[in-house]
Amino acid sequence: MVRELTHFIGGQHVKGASGAFGDVFDPNIGQVQARVPLANTAEVEAVIANAAEAQLVWAAFNPQKRARVLMKFLSLVNDEMDSLAALLSSEHGKTIADAKGDIQRGLEVIEFAIGIPHLLKGEYSESAGAGIDVYSMRQPLGVVAGITPFNFPAMIPLWKAGPALACGNAFVLKPSERDPSVPLRLAELFLEAGLPPGVFNVVNGGKEAVDAILHDPRIKAVGFVGSTPIAQYIYETATANGKRAQCFGGAKNHAIVMPDADLDDVADQLIGAGYGSAGERCMAISVAVPVGEETADRLVAKLTERVHKLNVGRSDDPGADFGPLVGRDGVDRVTDYVQIGIDEGAELVVDGRGLTVDGAEDGYFVGATLFDRVTADMRVYKEEIFGPVVTVVRAADYEAALRLADEHEYGNGVAIFTRDGDTARDFAARVQVGMVGINVPIPVPIAYYTFGGWKRSGFGDLNQHGPDSIRFYTKTKTVTQRWPAGLKETNAFVIPTMD
Repeated sequence: MVRELTHFIGGQHVKGASGAFGDVFDPNIGQVQARVPLANTAEVEAVIANAAEAQLVWAAFNPQKRARVLMKFLSLVNDEMDSLAALLSSEHGKTIADAKGDIQRGLEVIEFAIGIPHLLKGEYSESAGAGIDVYSMRQPLGVVAGITPFNFPAMIPLWKAGPALACGNAFVLKPSERDPSVPLRLAELFLEAGLPPGVFNVVNGGKEAVDAILHDPRIKAVGFVGSTPIAQYIYETATANGKRAQCFGGAKNHAIVMPDADLDDVADQLIGAGYGSAGERCMAISVAVPVGEETADRLVAKLTERVHKLNVGRSDDPGADFGPLVGRDGVDRVTDYVQIGIDEGAELVVDGRGLTVDGAEDGYFVGATLFDRVTADMRVYKEEIFGPVVTVVRAADYEAALRLADEHEYGNGVAIFTRDGDTARDFAARVQVGMVGINVPIPVPIAYYTFGGWKRSGFGDLNQHGPDSIRFYTKTKTVTQRWPAGLKETNAFVIPTMD
């Protein structure tokens, strides 16, 4: 039976009015399991109007009361972890364990946002001038929006919404139409936790819905995660319309492997970082850069051995290392890139094309694929594949390896594996990438630091979560006060100073 999904507006489920729908597939079997309404401009404008009214109520909550709502939400999500993970897995295709990780990393930002009474504290300067005190306040922007991707249907919405709500804003979420059921359930749980109706809304849709968000003057800030071309479009359109924007795009994350590294440990780490979640992660390690031919030969041998042992299966199979891609288009994209790599002269060590899973022959499966002797001029190196494909680019020395990461157009994440502290320190200081791992393959910062890439991986001045998120979702008001009783009169025609 095909489920009929809704929007979530003003604290209740609302059927779509546009007449347009998108299909939500079960990627394990390649069949439609739900239909999601795609909002038109009028529907989005109605959502924003509702959110604008609700925001005034929410902003009147003191920060401690807002924190208590987030604490209750945290408890409710934890209570439903198993069912939420199963729902997420059924629409995305990541394993149940990976789906729980998706949710957990989102909850860690909610935990950070619970500290909002402290995070919103302003500054105060007594007697900055004669009888004059100066202080600052952080106040909410109003209505803000998040446009989030399919690959993390819980984590990224919570990264956006948690700090925004804590700061007193109303939030309009436009999730991916590929896997919208978890965001809709999160909206129900926010309401159950005590969030006033209309403060957190979910509106499903495509480009028309996105453009309505970008052009409506009542939306004060927009956060986005997705491909680089769309990130750039959203950033440029949002800022042209006077909005704040933080937009994160594609990646091609390198792992530099020095000759002194523990290659067994490195191989184990790269297998998980490169092939976990079928490679559908913006922080996946898709490029291994062994330094020196001997290091490369040994690393490729160890990776090959481990790749052949990987178990690709249904997302609800507890023995599966990773599941299907989210859609048929993903399978086509990956298989096309594998052929491109072959045509460009890369050495195909392991070919994951044509994989079938017993009992799920129509699922969107691609096996783990490994290329060796890839060069920097090849498309399989330059472009984001977003699938279970790892490429090995051999570097003659450390400086050549560093240049690869520095000169790539993307600058999201990078890692180095070494036992040498001097090399690691030099690498962390010099590499032109936003997030760096030292013997850590997926350097996603913890919630109280900020997450963000450089170059064409990120657009905007402020990053996701951590202190940057509080700055992004608030505006600073600075007050200069003077109580003149007992003070001599000043010349009102002269600009005041602090003398």
